[in-house]
Amino acid sequence: MEIRDIQVISSKIRENISKVIIGKEEVIDFVITAAISGGHVLLEDTPGTGKTMLAKSFAKSIDGVFNRIQFTPDLLPSDVTGINIFNQDTHNFEFVQGPVFSNILLADEINRATPRTQSALLECMEEKQVTVDGVTRAIDKPFLVIATENPIETSGTFTLPEAQLDRFMMQLSLGFPNPIEELDIMNRFIQDNPIETINPVCNKDDIYLMGNIATKVYVDESVRKYIVNIIDSSRHNPSISSGVSPRGTLALLKACQVYAAIKGRDYVIPEDVKTLAIPVLSHRIVSYTNMAKNSNKSVLIQSILDGVNAPTENFKNPEAN
Repeated sequence: MEIRDIQVISSKIRENISKVIIGKEEVIDFVITAAISGGHVLLEDTPGTGKTMLAKSFAKSIDGVFNRIQFTPDLLPSDVTGINIFNQDTHNFEFVQGPVFSNILLADEINRATPRTQSALLECMEEKQVTVDGVTRAIDKPFLVIATENPIETSGTFTLPEAQLDRFMMQLSLGFPNPIEELDIMNRFIQDNPIETINPVCNKDDIYLMGNIATKVYVDESVRKYIVNIIDSSRHNPSISSGVSPRGTLALLKACQVYAAIKGRDYVIPEDVKTLAIPVLSHRIVSYTNMAKNSNKSVLIQSILDGVNAPTENFKNPEAN
């Protein structure tokens, strides 16, 4: 597999998901980017906009194992990771895997679970492993958590801590379709559910392999300095009390490499950084005015982008043939 193969496979995945999710190609590209990068996605949107369908259609497209957890206040960490159960026949404890052992995990309404249960996902998301009773077990790769939040109904919810938010590569929103897209949705779903007809266009190993190949995408020093300047500006912005962490810097770098590849390039350009800066960085900042809405944080990141000069030279690898 080569870098140009990433564009071909990603295009097939996008077309597959677009049979179910209408008019959200950019969001689909972001989810594909996060999956290939080894990151995770937080979807904050109103009910009924297609968050679950997006996760299911992506899992079917890559022939991966899909599991769903409905987060509730009484959910326990063991309901996520798994538990050791004593087998009376063998007189031994046997580990029963939790739903986290999957390729695509839909954590539905993650903010309805207690912080203790939310933290059960921390090791899974960062280390791609689960430790129960002192025994560590690896999670199959690729592993993508798509967590959802309802921004309207906040009663009985627990705000995600900054440590948890920082584990998500991107925070996205599908939003409502326009009238033309909504009519198309009605036409496609009027008789059958198109997700039932989706067939895999690649396998899960291809996703993992594409992530390794994407690390070869060239990032010119000027682009790397551009990313650093954006991150540094977030740490010195008078409206921001806590700027982007180094984990956020690396997340933006990796996302840009993958995004460039799925767009058919073997090098990153400043436009890739501008496109990905808001979904990758906005949820990682804390403002002095305690702006809870991601849209307001997006405005802050956009103001930083407007104030940082983008490089203009040639960004291709000078050593490339």
